[in-house]
Amino acid sequence: MILLAGCSGDPTLSVLDPKGSAAKIQLNLIYWSLGLMTVVFVIVITIFVYVLVRYRKRKGQDRMPEQVHGSTKLEIIWTVIPIAALIALAIPTVQYTFDLAEAPPAEETVIIDVTGYQFWWEFKYPQYGITTAQEVHIPVGKKILFRVHGKDVLHSFWVPSLGGKVDVVPGRVNTVILDAKEAGVYQGKCAELCGSGHALMDFKVFAKNQADFDKWKDQMKQPAPTVATTSSEANGEKIFQQNCIGCHAGVNPNIQGPNLNKFATRTTIAGVLPHNDENLKIWLRNPQSVKPGTLMPKIDYLNKDELNDLIKYLDSRK
Repeated sequence: MILLAGCSGDPTLSVLDPKGSAAKIQLNLIYWSLGLMTVVFVIVITIFVYVLVRYRKRKGQDRMPEQVHGSTKLEIIWTVIPIAALIALAIPTVQYTFDLAEAPPAEETVIIDVTGYQFWWEFKYPQYGITTAQEVHIPVGKKILFRVHGKDVLHSFWVPSLGGKVDVVPGRVNTVILDAKEAGVYQGKCAELCGSGHALMDFKVFAKNQADFDKWKDQMKQPAPTVATTSSEANGEKIFQQNCIGCHAGVNPNIQGPNLNKFATRTTIAGVLPHNDENLKIWLRNPQSVKPGTLMPKIDYLNKDELNDLIKYLDSRK
């Protein structure tokens, strides 16, 4: 059961298959500490078994064995050995901590501001004027400076395959520098219990080669269509303005919803459901059934045609 607890259906949720520089360094530390602890464990168990056998009570032995205490030599040994083990563990840990915190040259770094909400993530690219949610795109081989903070409760930003994790604290900005050595999609999680929807506070990291990243960046910077191409989209836009814009465009200062810029290009809904019209209907009608604790209200008062028009409008936001 203990071994099965480490299993995961998603290979990108394992720290044992690193795809970034930080993750590789952290895995080396895991192996080093595991090896050190194994040596200590073997020594302790060997001494334990030896003492158990050597000094066991034998048949016909009624007297109390000689009591030995106050050995200066033994006390020095069992004090020095743990200190040496701690030093052996501390030296690479401190060294790697400073190495990972060293800021790369600004011109070679992509800066991403991360904000954690219950129970979703917002990503801003201040260098490019891009804001998105639930999915973050990065170029392969470049250092990414994540500036992380929270808006409500404590969270933790973690991408197991790339490295981490870093605390998400309201009122404080923490930083972590990551990179991806291979193109791919890597799962991100909140690693700090933050409420009923904590287990579903997921996001995805899309690592792309530079050309594909530039293409995505250009697409995100294109303005959204201002004129609906069909009557259904026009009606859907009207419904969106009446029901959704208060939270999803920052109009309501008390409720911050995810930015829906280029919503139709996202691969997931709410970070957990595959993006298709059927799942979007499920989410809109009853968000609590998908992600407990979410602040997203039900939109179960629209008739079938109105709901379809709203979905068509959201599908047009590319």
